[in-house]
Order: sequence, then structure tokens, then C-alpha cells
Amino acid sequence: MNKKNSVKGAVNNMVSTTKDIAAKVNGKALATTEVVITDTIEVAEQWQTVTKKAIKESLKLASAQQNIVFDALDGFKGQIQLSKKRFTKLIA
Repeated sequence: MNKKNSVKGAVNNMVSTTKDIAAKVNGKALATTEVVITDTIEVAEQWQTVTKKAIKESLKLASAQQNIVFDALDGFKGQIQLSKKRFTKLIA
């Protein structure tokens, strides 16, 4: 019976050691996951700021380009009207 108790004690010791190691590994995994998630959130916030600025600046640029196009169209319209008047004078 002594040998049976010895084997049982060794198995119990291995199970206890395995549980301790598993708990340590779980703790490390949890801590690492927390660091990764925290860092990810920080980087996402930084990118959100950059994206917000880029969108805001691109809207300003689009507005300026739109104004340039309309100014060019107005100039073109004026040239067409002037050409029409000159052509009408030539024909009349």
C-alpha cells in the first residue's frame, strides 16, 4: 500500500503543479492581452485624429477646387457671350 500512496501523492503533486503553471500562464496571457488592447486603442485614437484632420483638410481643398471650376466656367461663359456679340456685329 505504501507504493500506491506514493504514486497517488506523486500524481496529486503533478496535478497541483500543473494547475499552478496553468494559472501563471493564464495570468500572463491576460496581462499581455490587456497591454495589446490598450495599445491598440491608443493607436486607433491617434489614427482617428489624423483621419479627422485629413477629412477636414480635404473638404477645404474640394471647396477651393469647386470655386476654381465655377470661376473658370464663369470666365468661359463671359468669353462665349463676348464672342457672340462680336460675331453678331460681323454678320449684321
